[in-house]
Amino acid sequence: MFKALKEKLSNLIMKTNRLVLLRHGESEFNLRNLFCGWHDAPLSASGLEEARTIAAANLIAAKLVFDKVYCSTLSRSKRSAEVILSEMKCSFLPTVSDWRLNERHYGNLTGANKRDMANRYGEEQVQFWRRNYDGLPPPIETSNKYFYHICNNPAFQAVPIDQFPLTESMRMCVDRVSPVWSEIRKEVLEGIRVLIVVHGTVTRALVKHIEGLSEEQIEKVNIPNSVPIVYEFNMKTGELIGGSKYLGDAKYIEKMTEKVAGIGN
Repeated sequence: MFKALKEKLSNLIMKTNRLVLLRHGESEFNLRNLFCGWHDAPLSASGLEEARTIAAANLIAAKLVFDKVYCSTLSRSKRSAEVILSEMKCSFLPTVSDWRLNERHYGNLTGANKRDMANRYGEEQVQFWRRNYDGLPPPIETSNKYFYHICNNPAFQAVPIDQFPLTESMRMCVDRVSPVWSEIRKEVLEGIRVLIVVHGTVTRALVKHIEGLSEEQIEKVNIPNSVPIVYEFNMKTGELIGGSKYLGDAKYIEKMTEKVAGIGN
């Protein structure tokens, strides 16, 4: 009772708004331990189930409601958002699909098995490509089986030719996400309740912007699929109140975070 009264008084003094950020459900490429990037891999059966029973279920349990949704132009992001909104009985919400929220482009690593690459180039090199802030995979070549699937994807028609990547580092992804984050942040501070459903590296890029993490700190951040991350902002000052709050079972979150951090089998 005292805690509820304290929260009520706090809200009267300081008007706040929440933002929820989450990574899409497991994709077919996640399942097969392949570098995905801008390839439009669909959700796996487990990924669809994660969107329902982990993402949506935890959002419902937390009694969170939204006014607007952001996702990328890739189907695994859009489909996760659709499933979550359906489970929450709010499929009518406006949804913005923005190419700037597409996953980081993994260049010529696209379609390659992470373990095979580690066996070929060494685990240190693969982790450099995956986690180092300036780790830049080799640009995708026309010989890559996914090159033309990516370049000819109609979902990317809005991407300016001079901004269409052939590879990206974490730094480049953070810079790409920066303008759209500024737009979303402005809406959040105006009171719009926003849900963002995107990708692993893009989620990390947004976490860096939101929490003001250093380049070294963000290299160590790993994001599990379908686990909502809640942030609260002071709408007057724009300041972040406290830190991130992950919704869900702590042991499950720890287990899946460790899985994401590793190269896999």
